[in-house]
Parts: sequence; structure tokens; C-alpha cells
Amino acid sequence: MSKSVVKQTIPFMLLLLAAIGSVFIPSLANFDDGGKIYNGADIAWVLTATALVFLMTPGLALFYGGMVHRKNVLSTMIKSVVSAGIVSVLWVIVGFSLCFGDSINGIIGNPSTFLFFKGVNSGAPWAGGPTIPLTLFSVFQLMFAIITPGLVVGAVAGRIRFISYISFIALFMLFVYAPLAHWSWHPEGFLFQLGALDFAGGTVVHISAGCAALAGALVLKRRKAHIEKKEVPPANIPYVLIGTGLLWFGWFGFNAGSALGANALAVSAFATTNVAAGSAGLAWMFFDVLRGKKPSVLGFCIGAVVGLVAITPGAGFVAIPQSIFIGFAASIVSNVVAHKINNSRIDDTLDVFACHGVGGMVGMLLTGLFATTAVNGGGADGWFYGNPEFFFTQLKAMTIAVVYSFTVSYLIFKLINLIQPMRVTSEEEELGLDSTQHNEKYMQGTLLVNKNGVLTDEDLPEEVV
Repeated sequence: MSKSVVKQTIPFMLLLLAAIGSVFIPSLANFDDGGKIYNGADIAWVLTATALVFLMTPGLALFYGGMVHRKNVLSTMIKSVVSAGIVSVLWVIVGFSLCFGDSINGIIGNPSTFLFFKGVNSGAPWAGGPTIPLTLFSVFQLMFAIITPGLVVGAVAGRIRFISYISFIALFMLFVYAPLAHWSWHPEGFLFQLGALDFAGGTVVHISAGCAALAGALVLKRRKAHIEKKEVPPANIPYVLIGTGLLWFGWFGFNAGSALGANALAVSAFATTNVAAGSAGLAWMFFDVLRGKKPSVLGFCIGAVVGLVAITPGAGFVAIPQSIFIGFAASIVSNVVAHKINNSRIDDTLDVFACHGVGGMVGMLLTGLFATTAVNGGGADGWFYGNPEFFFTQLKAMTIAVVYSFTVSYLIFKLINLIQPMRVTSEEEELGLDSTQHNEKYMQGTLLVNKNGVLTDEDLPEEVV
């Protein structure tokens, strides 16, 4: 059996082993305390928030898919969406245990705590969400884990093999996302014990994904179009606009759902999320105008997403008025960084590091500035309210997250690249990944499949080439 056949067989065999192993896990009845603990309104809200967060993944696929070249639309979109399959299976097997299992010295959860979701549906509620079942908390957290590796796709779009990216999703989930989630959100995690606050994923989701994106861009190196400084036309700007709307809509579940209840904190987080996004979208668009550009759909959409990123760590800790400044500041900083990177030798295709990595960093630091116990008594007062120590705690946590995420992600990309080249060939890059990786092609909203194999531009009507 050739090496290529073995490599093609491995993913299926791993899934087969997981499927067989799941058969032998004993089934237990759902935990029911007769209405003494659970709150129906809280359950209903967190169920809704869970669905909203899941909607962000196809929203992200549309957001990214609309911005890449027409020949890479489908390959870009599927790399975000396939995360829902890979992470969902890993989460049940061991992911939830690594994030929220019994803590091992504040570094990682014991993988055997909830192995194959053992005892999740019959266990006591999570300490941070005492009025909802542990199963609901675990599925809500799963949605965060799904979208995080999907964010990285934008940095390596147009040049990474599909099977290589699947490997990255699995390794990133186990060795980057899970430790950061444990450090930040488990009561015994060392960043949590340090006093750092991350309400809904500024470090765990956005800084980790942004730094991984930078690592991936460095390992895979530059596209031919980037080297030649060719303008890559977006495939479908309406897709970007629709994707932004779905992300914005889903982010209400992302942030307000992290209150883990239908309460005043959820309302406040909902409002700060919306205001920061609006402020950031306007700031990006108007800042571009100051630089001599016309106000653009892409500019507002990208800015709004940066605002959503920046408010994420502080959504439940800062007041609504200050969220205007957070969105504005993050948008300007990310815009400047994106411009600098675009004029450098780093090829981050869709500015993932500038938008998610830098946006998350700004959000963490501004949480350290504007957090107030008037909004959340379980939080802390920031420097603006007389507590500079908390700002430096946030700075320390941010630095640790950046260094860890970038270093481990870089090693993961390098490891996969040693096993099998992650970069497609120059011929495949020229033809596009839709046809060379998937034998499918996007054309004006239509999916074309050539029964004879790979499609090329010669297969398309002249008016759409």
C-alpha cells in the first residue's frame, strides 16, 4: 500500500475507531432535580444563545468566501464549516474534559473526567452556570471551540491543502484552544487564579486564532499574487455583507449568552456588543475616507467584526457608553496594523491577525482599563476606576496567550508540513483550490462539477472568466 493511500485512509479509520468506541459508553438518565436548581428561562436563553453561536460558523464562511478570489470560494468556506464536524467529535471524546475537566495544576483538564461525555448528562451543574444543566453548558462551549479554528482559514486561504487543514483543526483544538480555555475559564485555571478576566473569548478565541493565523501565514509563505502585488478581486461582496449580518446576529449569543442566564448581565452584554460593532464599523469606514478612499461595504463590514472581537473579553465587565470607545479604538488600531502588514512580506490573506489577533489584544487591554464592578460584581474595577493593578494583570494574561498561541501554532504548522507539504503546488494555486482540492467550482452562485475531473477557466462561459 502506497504512502498516499495510507494517508487517505487515516482520517476515515480514526473516525471509525471513535464511532466504535462510542458504542461501549454506558447510557445514563438525564440529571433531574425536580425543578429545585434549574431555571427554565435560563435554559431557554442559553439554548437560544448556543444556536446563535453556531450560526456564526456559516456566517464566517460567507464572510470569508465573499472576500477571496472566485476560484477559491468553496475551498475557503468548507474549511470553516468542516470545523463543526471535527471539533464536535473531538469535544465529546476528550475536548470538554481538557477544557473543563478536573484541573491538573491549573494547566489542563484531566482527559478522563468527561471521556466520551461520561457523566455529563447526569452530573451537577457547572459552577459558573448553576441554573442550567451541565450538558447545556458543554454544548454552548462547544460552539466556541468550533468557530475558533475556522477563523484561521482567512490567513491561509488560496494556498493550503484541505487534508492538511483538517489536521491543523484537530491539533489546534487539543494543544492550543483547550489549554487556553482551561487557563481562562476553569475556576482552577492559572490565568483565572491570576485574576485575568475574559468574558466570552478575547484570549481563548480571538487572540489564539489571530496568532495561529500569523503563524500559518509565515509557514505557508506568500501567494504568487501577493509577491507580484496583484489586486485580488472579491468573489461576492454581498456574501460578505450577509456574513457580517450573521456574525453580528450570532455574536449576541456569543457574548450575552456567556452570562449563562436570562439576567441583567446578559442584557448589558447584548447592548455593549451591538454598540461596539456599530462604532467600529463606522470608524473603519470613516478612517478609510480620511486616507482618500471612498466609503466601502467591505470597510464597514470588516470594522464591525473588529468591534465585535474587541468587545468580547469585556462585554460583561464594561458599561455600555465605554463600548463606543472600545469599538472605535480597536477599529483604528486594526486598520493601521492591517495596512502595515499588507505592505510587508507577510501574506495574511484576509487580515486575520490584524482583525482578530490585534482586535482581541486591544479588547483585553481596554477591559483592564474600563471594567467596573458596577456592571458585574464578580469582575473587577479597571485602571479608569482606580485599579491599575488589574490593567497589568490583563496585560500579563494577554502576553502569555499571545506567546503560547503563536509558538504552539507555529510548531503545529511545521509538524504537519513535515509529514505532508501543506502548500498546494503553483499549478494548483493558479487553477484555484475549488477545482484542484474538491473538483467543484463556484460560478455566480452555481456549483459546477466536471464529471471528467478538475474544472478550469476554459470550462466556463467567456463572460464569467
